[in-house]
Amino acid sequence: MENSSGPRVAERELQTALGRSDHTAVVNGNILYVWGGCQTVDGEEVTLPSDEMWLYDTESGNWALREMKGDVPPLLSQTCSSHLQGRLYVFGGCDGNGHTNQMYCVNLEDGEFVWKRLTGAQGTPPSPRDKHSCWVYRERIIYFGGYGCKTVREINNVKNFTVDHTSWATIGTVIFRFWGWNNEVHVFEPETNTWFEPQTQGVRPSPRASHSSATQGSKGYVCGGMESTEMDLHCLDLDTWTWTKVYPADGPLPVGRSLHTLTSVSENTLFLFGGLSATGQPLSDVWEFDTWTGEWKERDNRDKDQPRLWHSARLGRDGDVIVFGGTRDFTVLMDSVAVLRAPSENHCSDVLVFQTQPYSLLRLCENCIGQNASVLSKQVSWLPTKLKDSTQKRISYYSAHTEHPDTTPTTNTLG
Repeated sequence: MENSSGPRVAERELQTALGRSDHTAVVNGNILYVWGGCQTVDGEEVTLPSDEMWLYDTESGNWALREMKGDVPPLLSQTCSSHLQGRLYVFGGCDGNGHTNQMYCVNLEDGEFVWKRLTGAQGTPPSPRDKHSCWVYRERIIYFGGYGCKTVREINNVKNFTVDHTSWATIGTVIFRFWGWNNEVHVFEPETNTWFEPQTQGVRPSPRASHSSATQGSKGYVCGGMESTEMDLHCLDLDTWTWTKVYPADGPLPVGRSLHTLTSVSENTLFLFGGLSATGQPLSDVWEFDTWTGEWKERDNRDKDQPRLWHSARLGRDGDVIVFGGTRDFTVLMDSVAVLRAPSENHCSDVLVFQTQPYSLLRLCENCIGQNASVLSKQVSWLPTKLKDSTQKRISYYSAHTEHPDTTPTTNTLG
């Protein structure tokens, strides 16, 4: 993937964030923060600027652009992000020199958007990697898996690392560096700037990348991935560091996939959306997994004709799952050495909102007024200030949807 800041000018001219894939997104309050990613320009995939952040107000449906400064990260692809105590943390990925294991953070609440590169950490950080995932629990960020390179000395256990035989190379004439997938668990504590690798127990997942993970209480779930042809699901107890393979109840199951999302939407429900099947088919299906009963249930998706992969999905207000970006296609090319991916021309800029639970009466009233603002504008002016402000945002939300149906959010009530 080529690094470029070419799309910057075009991006500033838009009222919405430029369509993208492989980006970072987190929710803080009612704001969805979107950073980085890639876009296709003149048939070439380029990495989007790392010195700007897009803010999407989930209440009003409005976008805003903020400049960033400080220790601005290099242009990154396939990195892993997390949200902890009002800060965005970005770890690993690929920069212009290859895979990296650098950590950056930025405060999302002070309005300054100043990047800080975290250096001088105690302990041993993970080896450089990309396509990994993480959980957040008890003020810790816990990383799992990914794809990267290791020397022979660094490969301590073949059960923790699967070599990609098409990609390993010789460094100099003596040291061999192997590329492949891992199933390692690494923990970072921001408060003490410390790394450590816990000793896990139980049945570990196979090494993988391009999977998805979600935190639910004291449990970390992981499913899918490039090295998993079936939709397996694993659970790590984040207190005891014990792995358990989750065996689903009898019934329909989602197909194996990668580049999908898994979101915890309640104390016992995981929300699975989209991705790329093991046979290379872009997916648009929606599934929910009940961690109490072990049952997978497919939900109706009215936008099933719009597959989505390499997107982001975050939990918003009232159990909404907010999906942004991604691509609708994915072309795989084969040569005599490796599997290559053709640039996608269909990076998405729309926001999808999946309603996973019944709305409160207040939310229903706000939505009703927003959809009928033309006949209720006088009555809105009578409302108390706080309620009037929130209602005005819903009016803006539905107004934007009417004026720009291709780029503004749509709410999908699941059946």
